[in-house]
Amino acid sequence: MTSSSTPNTLPKAPREFGFWLNGQSVDAGTRDLNTRISPGHDVAVTRIPRCTAEDVDAAVASAKAAFDDRRWSGLSGADRAAVLLKTAELIRARMEEIVYWEVVESGKPISQVRGEVGGCIGMFEYASGLARSLHGDSFNNLGDGMFGIVTREPVGVVGLITPWNFPFLILCERVPYILASGCTIVAKPSEFTSSSTLILAEILSEAGLPDGVMNVVTGPGSTVGQALTEHQHVDMLSFTGSTNVGRSVVNAAGKTNFKKLGLELGGKNPQVVFADADLDDAADGVVFGICFNTGQCCVSGSRLIVERSVADKLTALIKEKMAKVRVGDPLDEATQVGAITTDAQKQTILSYIEKGQAEGADLVCGQGALDLGMGSYIGPVVFGNVSADMSIFRDEIFGPVLTISTFDTLEEAIALANDTDYGLAASVWSKNIDTALQATRQIKAGRFWVNTTLSGGPELPLGGFKQSGWGREAGIYGVEEYTQIKSVHVEIGKRNHWVE
Repeated sequence: MTSSSTPNTLPKAPREFGFWLNGQSVDAGTRDLNTRISPGHDVAVTRIPRCTAEDVDAAVASAKAAFDDRRWSGLSGADRAAVLLKTAELIRARMEEIVYWEVVESGKPISQVRGEVGGCIGMFEYASGLARSLHGDSFNNLGDGMFGIVTREPVGVVGLITPWNFPFLILCERVPYILASGCTIVAKPSEFTSSSTLILAEILSEAGLPDGVMNVVTGPGSTVGQALTEHQHVDMLSFTGSTNVGRSVVNAAGKTNFKKLGLELGGKNPQVVFADADLDDAADGVVFGICFNTGQCCVSGSRLIVERSVADKLTALIKEKMAKVRVGDPLDEATQVGAITTDAQKQTILSYIEKGQAEGADLVCGQGALDLGMGSYIGPVVFGNVSADMSIFRDEIFGPVLTISTFDTLEEAIALANDTDYGLAASVWSKNIDTALQATRQIKAGRFWVNTTLSGGPELPLGGFKQSGWGREAGIYGVEEYTQIKSVHVEIGKRNHWVE
């Protein structure tokens, strides 16, 4: 592992944002402000209002009015597509601005964020086509006296709660699809990483999105998020975060209007490597899968499950690659692993590193916390000889901590992969098509990769099995998720009277 640093420019003073209501930015006024300290640099970078429950009420009322008067849902798919395409164009024009503020707020490496924002442009471009192609169905087989139509209608007001680990990417895996369906939005970003969501709201307005269709309330989840989750006039809530908080979202939603829910929750994702795999490729994929986004990734490949006969060789290759991973300043283009986004998460990761050693796992490489003279950093850690009863095997650590376990048979590999409460993602490495397909069919995960990991695009849906969530985002499924299905029966001709 190597460290990198480059003295890129940091803001001389924090950038101040308002929240976004009915097509315009609203200053903080007398509201408290959250000052965000860059986790990579220990410098104040943004100041964001801490909204109130009354602000949530105002944002929901704005979104409801915009939905009810059909200023957005009443447009043609072609007109909605034009706004989404213009948004993609404006994101491209302001890419470096979005990238910069996301880096200094989150601690993510700048090269990674640039790739993510590029992918977000593709989300809007792809969703624009879905706005035009979304359709229902018809039934002309009900006899001469009846014609059946199935329509898809937008759910209504969507509450959107997004996390701090992928502030812009997760936002854009949802917003264009929600808008393509004709819904309106009240978004609540993490209080740690709000800037890119507020910039997107501004961009959408400039692209021609009618006022009130996209609103953003900022502040902590315990107050602002809770108010949004429980709100009577929110018709659907999309939440991305931990499984534990997801449970509280389910309970809160049930207290009011039984709103529809979309949940993308935790993961403890296996990377299963068979002896016939290309081990050089697999080693690189495994290292990328756990180091990407500093391991703060719900689909990170945190459990390596490897065939015993090649375990020592693969472990040596992984250790060699880990020594070359560049940890350092997120603003340095060469950095591969940036800062830990929150102090609480740093302490969680360090506590699991201690647990792994206490439980008897072998420390293959890594040292935990790093002192780079600034910021909050943890280098990648690899544990070998990990059994399924260890907490580092079972719990979502949400950091750059990889566990290695071995198997002897395909059946054992599948059993180990499925030995988790989660089912968000999985990767399989094998050159045998039979093995790869059998594993693909039997491992329970909503996203699956064969001889790769953490790849994809806007066409394929996202979501999990088991305690990793409900519903799907992105792709045509992501638009349909934000619709309701209505069955329409049209009687033809004279009614056969019941009462003569």
